[in-house]
Amino acid sequence: MNEEKNLNNRIGKSNPFRVPKDYFESFTPRIMENLPEHNDTIAEKTDISLWERIKPWAYMVAMFCGMMFGLRVMVGDNHKGKTSDTNAIPTILSANDEVMQDEYINSIIGETMMDDYTLYLYLTDCNSISNE
Repeated sequence: MNEEKNLNNRIGKSNPFRVPKDYFESFTPRIMENLPEHNDTIAEKTDISLWERIKPWAYMVAMFCGMMFGLRVMVGDNHKGKTSDTNAIPTILSANDEVMQDEYINSIIGETMMDDYTLYLYLTDCNSISNE
């Protein structure tokens, strides 16, 4: 608080910034005088080559090809049901025609907690289960 009073006593509260008289009234004419002359009658035509015209399209095609190739590499090939090796793991088709390996089926059956008879009835679409 004392510092503020000392500064006000030493400097005062008046605005030290001033604008010259008629500055804004003569501002536009002074700017217009400093601009270079513009001649509309002389229009230079430049020849644009074929490559300059198709360059943006070529770049866009290259970008999309690169993206598709990159996604293909990152995701990998997914050949459904196609095996080139004759000694490959046997596969079966599930209800939605996706290839599922036997090693996964054993773990899925184990998690269902069905005994063999219940599994047999489920797979043969039998609705009645006999109580023994």
